[in-house]
Amino acid sequence: MEGMKLDDLPEDCITRILSRTSPQDACNSSLVSTVVNSAASSDLLWEGFLPSDYREILSRLVSPVVFRSKKELFHRLCSQLLIEGGKKAFWLERIRSKKCYMLSARELSITWSTNSLYWCWKPSLQSRFGEVVELITISWLQIHGKMNTQMLSPNTLYKAYLIVDFAGRAYGLDSLPSEVSIEVGSYQSRGSIYLRRQERRRESLERVWILNRNEALRSRVVKGEEHVPQERGDGWLEIELGEFYSDGSDKEVKMSLKEVKGEHLKGGLIVEGIELRPKL
Repeated sequence: MEGMKLDDLPEDCITRILSRTSPQDACNSSLVSTVVNSAASSDLLWEGFLPSDYREILSRLVSPVVFRSKKELFHRLCSQLLIEGGKKAFWLERIRSKKCYMLSARELSITWSTNSLYWCWKPSLQSRFGEVVELITISWLQIHGKMNTQMLSPNTLYKAYLIVDFAGRAYGLDSLPSEVSIEVGSYQSRGSIYLRRQERRRESLERVWILNRNEALRSRVVKGEEHVPQERGDGWLEIELGEFYSDGSDKEVKMSLKEVKGEHLKGGLIVEGIELRPKL
């Protein structure tokens, strides 16, 4: 009706309107008026922003969360929380309320990781988990992870990342590119990556000559952009394993990184886990 203001609408109507927006929009709208603020803070609204299985997720938390409202619960779930005995981490993407997970190194299948001659399990203050695993030396590098897509948000495009770091003694990891892959049902995605940090430019004619020579050699073998791990704000590096679509059905996503073609030794790779988060 002409001249009607938002405040003139019933609170449950305002709540229904806000439910069609995002958590971020709902928070911003709370500044409009006291009536809208009441609707923007209601449990009914924030229940809709929470994942449908949030109660089951709460039951898997290592440490229970305390909350007085569904809005407060939502914001607490936007922080990374350990679940399933500390072997996984869960959090909500704040803007779209999509589910994110991280599988710790203990949740992955890493070839010969139980043999102390090849891999070393150790605590890390830098990690969100109790321990990480460091490659001592090996010629056959193979890391696999898997997860049921029903645990993820439905109708969402996800990306998977292997979260790693390099010890100061790292060697042999980038002699050949490592293969990365994603498999969900009949869908497959494959690529390659060099396990090394991004090279920083140096003002050195010798350095420029070496880089140009290496680039010329690589162009004979590999066409296209050369991929390397990307730095993160938390001090770790992430390797994109691929992307896949979660349609909400009961499927298993398989993620892997491997370098099994070379016979040379390699070491110094530190693995924290595999992270799955919605594509931006």
